[in-house]
Amino acid sequence: MKIGVIRFLDKYIGGFLCVFFSLFLRKKKIEGRTILAIQLWGVGESILTLPALKELEHVTVLVTERNKDIYVGHAKTIIIDTTPLSIIGFIFSHYHEYDVVIDCEEYLNTSAIIAFFVAKSSIGYSHGIRSRLYTQTVPYDDKQYVAQTFMDLLKPLGVHQKVTHLVALNYSIEDKEKVDSFLRKHQLKKNDFLVGIAVGVAESAKSRMWPVERFAELADHLARQRKAKILFIGAPHEKELHDSVRSRMNNDSLNTCGFFSLPQLFYLVKCCSLIIGNDSGIMHIGEAMGTKTVGLFGPNLPVRFGPLHGTSIYKGHICEYSPCINVHKGEIPDCYYTGKEYQKCMKHISVDDVYSKI
Repeated sequence: MKIGVIRFLDKYIGGFLCVFFSLFLRKKKIEGRTILAIQLWGVGESILTLPALKELEHVTVLVTERNKDIYVGHAKTIIIDTTPLSIIGFIFSHYHEYDVVIDCEEYLNTSAIIAFFVAKSSIGYSHGIRSRLYTQTVPYDDKQYVAQTFMDLLKPLGVHQKVTHLVALNYSIEDKEKVDSFLRKHQLKKNDFLVGIAVGVAESAKSRMWPVERFAELADHLARQRKAKILFIGAPHEKELHDSVRSRMNNDSLNTCGFFSLPQLFYLVKCCSLIIGNDSGIMHIGEAMGTKTVGLFGPNLPVRFGPLHGTSIYKGHICEYSPCINVHKGEIPDCYYTGKEYQKCMKHISVDDVYSKI
């Protein structure tokens, strides 16, 4: 289903169902061994849940095809579609199967409804209508790193840990061999200055994108001044986007979009000397794989989603609506304010700003 339809159904029908089902909620003690975590969407946010989930001995994660590879080797997963029939089918087949559900979704009413039916007790954030369905709630601190905010969901289970690093993502030997073969084919060595550039962002908020002509200028500058080997990295559907950047360049580069699966991208990012990207999944992959990472921010706050050990560039302060993206409130407006310049804050990030950080 398209993201706009999902949001509409979740907000209005899901909101009504949260109020109705809350009339039947019975508070129960949080205890038990069978735990289900729910994280249905973003690659980046899924990566940020891993430090918390690694604290649990037995956990299954409810995911979709989009983010399932994040959890390979870390947790058992159950894959569903984001369609009403798939969700209802899961609820009926897993009714009260779990002792505890931890809802890692930050604003979806749908995930709270799933938690209400498939667990004897549930934990979720304290804001919004959906909070009425949880056995126990935890405040959402929007002034800290989101990986820590996910860790806070474990407090009712007696876990009080500080997130100091992200968890490395897994790939197979076959994944490694395919990437190594690609690098050899293009005469790229691991001691080269390999710079991975991720131009795209998820479809939920294109306002997070830095202008393509500036990516091209930066890539040319790195190739010319630092003898960098430029690799454009992203999802298969972003191939044309990255080609549009390459067409503006004077130096050679490679577009890897469509060549690799997500686990293969984990290893490719690990091979890079540097990752440069918008507030997106590739940026989080860079942080998780221990690659030096530069994140570009405007609509969202780097204190929430920036690389933990990398560096961020933030120009959102020039916009009166900053931050206009507040995922936990379901606010992802994508710069639709009447009369306002689109991507205004991202356009205020100069090539020199990024190059000086590098």
